[in-house]
Amino acid sequence: MKTIHKGACLCGEIRFTVATPLGAGDVCHCVQCRKWTGHQFANTEVPRAALSIEGEQHLKWFHSSNKVRRGFCNHCGSSLFFDPIDTVKHQWIGIALGAFESPTHTKINLHIFTAEKGDYYEITDGAKQNDY
Repeated sequence: MKTIHKGACLCGEIRFTVATPLGAGDVCHCVQCRKWTGHQFANTEVPRAALSIEGEQHLKWFHSSNKVRRGFCNHCGSSLFFDPIDTVKHQWIGIALGAFESPTHTKINLHIFTAEKGDYYEITDGAKQNDY
């Protein structure tokens, strides 16, 4: 039986399915992710070919740098996708773990850009931490 995970934005205009088991989650604490989400960005990386999106007319992309674009709903504002521009080097797309509707059966494996984390919280889950 094929593993299917479903998710959506807050208003439901964008729905997605991922047809593969989800890998371990990463949490990014960089300034850009904190400003984009209002806190940290917990995500899992999936192969692009495993992702199907419904409601793409509501999906807005913001190029936050020359290396990545970030996808969000143009109706409710939900932060959903972290998409590297170099699709040859990066054959994956990051999806916000909080947008999944079904149990993810995954755990946070890594915290990145911890040197940029907000001063209002601590990282206490025991997962590996990188300053970059």
